[in-house]
Amino acid sequence: MRILVTGAAGFIGSHLCEQLLMNEKVSVVGVDGHIDSSLCKVKERNVRNLLKHPRFTLLKQDLLTIDLEPLVDQVDVIYHLSGIPGVRSSWGTDFKKYVTHNIVATQQLLEACRRHSLEKFIYISTSSVYGQKNGKVGEKASPTPLSPYGVSKLTGEHLCNVYYRNFSIPTVILRYFTVYGPRQRQDMAFHRFIKAIIDNQPIPIFGDGNQSRDFTYIDDCIAATCAVLHADVIGETINIGGKERATVLQIISMLESIFQKDAKLQFLEKPFGEPMSTWADISKAEKLLRYSPNVPLLQGIEKEVDDLLDLYQID
Repeated sequence: MRILVTGAAGFIGSHLCEQLLMNEKVSVVGVDGHIDSSLCKVKERNVRNLLKHPRFTLLKQDLLTIDLEPLVDQVDVIYHLSGIPGVRSSWGTDFKKYVTHNIVATQQLLEACRRHSLEKFIYISTSSVYGQKNGKVGEKASPTPLSPYGVSKLTGEHLCNVYYRNFSIPTVILRYFTVYGPRQRQDMAFHRFIKAIIDNQPIPIFGDGNQSRDFTYIDDCIAATCAVLHADVIGETINIGGKERATVLQIISMLESIFQKDAKLQFLEKPFGEPMSTWADISKAEKLLRYSPNVPLLQGIEKEVDDLLDLYQID
């Protein structure tokens, strides 16, 4: 089986490629445009081991400019992870980048798939499409995104559904809930918190710190994502959530315990576009993918701490 992974050099994409290659019958073609130049060194670290693998090929090209026809023609499955992430940076003129890389690139990739036979097209979406919901949120809840980022990802979902209904492209949509762990991007919360403690700097907290998230450890996320390959899930939208929920202040308390020192806190104005809480109903993933997240939150945070101590070469 030959699999295309877009965004292959990213946080989640690199982990996904590694896990897919554990199957000796799988070869992976990764595409990553290195759109954000500030992440180039991080991405090089992410794929360091992958580049040594005989069944892995990395194409450093933008989906918007690469010739998609021959690329799609030679693969059986596509995992589409690439795009511009981030809620707070999606406002104002920067939204043009989200339109280009999250919407236009997705449409062009789907359009290329029209003329080729695929087993699955797996689109990676986000809990941001839901907006603010009370209690556990299931896939049938009406999406009401609070940010332009959420709108861009929801538009990608609609494109997948349109191409599925009209051209029978075998799409599957996965909605991730706050994935964390080794290789997490430097703009993401856990990475920022840990780096601030390492540097003895104040941790910036947007709002009062009581906002809660359903945190998903990277290994659990990847297990669910790989399970899609052999599951009967064409046309489905599936939540991928974690084992535990926690507030920002509870996470910082865990970090204080790990580092055995008090963190300095800097409270900032609550940003636009972020819900107070997220909580995934994962019963559909449990049923269709036999998904069962098993990494405790504290253990997962400890693994990310170890990775960042290595990244920043701290003894």
